[in-house]
Amino acid sequence: MDRIGIIAGGGILPLLIGKNLISKNYSISFFCIKNFVNVNDYKKYDFSEVDIRSFASILSSLKSKNIDRIVMVGKVSRPSIKDIKFDLNTLSLIKDFLLESKGDDQLLKIISIFFKKKGYPLFDWKSVCQDLFASCDHLTILKPSQIAYKNLKKGLDTFKIIGKADLGQSIIIQNQLILGVESIEGTDELIKRCADYKRKQDRGILLKLSKYNQHNVLDLPAIGIKTLLNIKHFLYEGLFIEKNECIILEKEKIINFCNENNLFLSTIKKID
Repeated sequence: MDRIGIIAGGGILPLLIGKNLISKNYSISFFCIKNFVNVNDYKKYDFSEVDIRSFASILSSLKSKNIDRIVMVGKVSRPSIKDIKFDLNTLSLIKDFLLESKGDDQLLKIISIFFKKKGYPLFDWKSVCQDLFASCDHLTILKPSQIAYKNLKKGLDTFKIIGKADLGQSIIIQNQLILGVESIEGTDELIKRCADYKRKQDRGILLKLSKYNQHNVLDLPAIGIKTLLNIKHFLYEGLFIEKNECIILEKEKIINFCNENNLFLSTIKKID
């Protein structure tokens, strides 16, 4: 069985995926990106720190652990060009990674190609960790209302138009009107922002989908408990996520929270 290296950014997702793979008897090493990861969370596991400013140092760390395939996951901000360590491997990425005006989706693909050329192809963790996703239509006791389904239709029709752009993954819909589309601010800020535009009548919904050109292993939509706390606080009816494509962090905790607070959590498929 291949030895898997998880290049871990911020958030709980790298550890969640790693623990899931370990439970399935995969050999896992974590490579925690400095200044983005709390290494105390990884003390129980085989881990080391790496510097995102130097790809040579990352390659050296992967080699030292005899890694066969990699997973890249977690939150990381692009480093400033003044902080880059200009080793040969990092220089080979400078043009595409820092100087070209490309979106995050394209940058992730460029980096994955770089690692593959160096002998570290991506590991398809998604196919192994299907329990992190949802395949059933409804995860909660409460089901979406008819009004919620009308809002969903508006959201799906809209996403078919904008989903190929390098924008966000979430839309807020109320009264069959698009209140907002996620941008650089992220889903939680979108929920807060759109609350100011809500009118009377229905409570509104959140729709979260993967973009049409999104890499299905590198960059997947995810929801965590913070998103549900915001949905409750700002009085939305619930949320639709993409079936088998949206990661549910702390799934049991989220489902229990929805059930205790009269929120729905359901899955749908994008319009082809």
